[in-house]
Amino acid sequence: MVEIKQLGEHVGDSVTIKGWVEATRGHGKVAFTVVRDGTGVLQGVLVKSQVDASVWDLQQSLTQESLVTLTGEVKEDARAPGGYELGVTNVELLAAAAEYPIQPKEHGIDFLLDNRHLWLRSSLQRAGLRVRAEVEQAIHDFFYTRDFVRIDTPILTGAIGEHAGTLFETDYFGDSAYLAQTGQLYVEAACPAFRRVYCFGPTFRAEKSKTRRHLTEFWMVEPEVAFADSNDNMRLQEDFVSYIVERALERCGAELEVLERDTSLLEKVKPPFPRISYTDAVAVLKEKGSDVEWGQDLGAGDEALLMEDRDLPLFVHDYPKRAKAFYMKENPADPRTVLCDDLLAPEGYGEIIGGSQREDDLDRLQARIREESLPEAAYDWYLDLRRYGTFPHSGFGLGVERTVGWITGRHHIRELIPFPRLMNRLYP
Repeated sequence: MVEIKQLGEHVGDSVTIKGWVEATRGHGKVAFTVVRDGTGVLQGVLVKSQVDASVWDLQQSLTQESLVTLTGEVKEDARAPGGYELGVTNVELLAAAAEYPIQPKEHGIDFLLDNRHLWLRSSLQRAGLRVRAEVEQAIHDFFYTRDFVRIDTPILTGAIGEHAGTLFETDYFGDSAYLAQTGQLYVEAACPAFRRVYCFGPTFRAEKSKTRRHLTEFWMVEPEVAFADSNDNMRLQEDFVSYIVERALERCGAELEVLERDTSLLEKVKPPFPRISYTDAVAVLKEKGSDVEWGQDLGAGDEALLMEDRDLPLFVHDYPKRAKAFYMKENPADPRTVLCDDLLAPEGYGEIIGGSQREDDLDRLQARIREESLPEAAYDWYLDLRRYGTFPHSGFGLGVERTVGWITGRHHIRELIPFPRLMNRLYP
């Protein structure tokens, strides 16, 4: 048995391929069977006069997604999927498929999401998820080669990382627990042990949002670095994002071609990335007709205006304190703001990273917790990090789905996670 991706090593040989039927068609005395085995796609060619009648009849009866084996000679053909085809001499049916619900026609998105377990098999979905897998591997490789230690942080927590209004709450043996919005607070705790750390996993936000950029469950990578300030943090982000994009271009060319992605735009993504302060960004937005006021967080429309005619991602830094989370360090140059940044992707994809220098002053951090009316007792362990050897440190969170959406050029991030969780969707 040979995998389709290995066919180049077997030109002229007779091999057997096992896979699922994607399509069949016939032209009188010649028939074609397209098969997928998970490593590639192959076209098998049957000539009626060269196979047994039973083989020909079986080929004619095959249904989409039936599992078969094809045996025949491997031939090089630049016009065929993957550059090779199979001169079929025998077909064996291993498992017949019932009438397949997803046909080569326009289907509504709700129908496709109801059948997500089957939709995964389609070429566009396979391509997008393969890019996702490469991006995830690139994330781990980037941090591994830079001596970061991966820290697995809890999914159930009593501490709020972001906004109380976006928590999923559950009963925890009589106490309240929450699905984690972030692993950041826990990787901060690991910083004094390992200096450079990161976590990677699912995060949860109970946001009542139906935009193309939001999911209720999504994946984030969150590094944290001791002795790094806000500028160090932005430099790490631009190196990180550039590396991820470069890996996707290097190893996912075929998938990006299937997705019809204009890769010339991605090839421009090299550090350094431009930077603009929040205050200057608000001035630019007002000139462009936005009604944003200083002190407000920037919405998707504002981000799109800022990114007009830009090829590179853009850092917007030093946001107002009241628009950002309690743990961000006060800006000594302007106490109204904090030392933070959002990294905006071009082409309308908006924020893919949020990062900041963390507040390392115990009194200021305690005051911010109280200002936000957070349960101080739940953060006593977090305040210990400032009581026992406080240190400057910075970190960020990158959303995997948004980043892969930008790299692949897909419109909605629900296609870039195997089983999306949305406000109105918990099935399948």
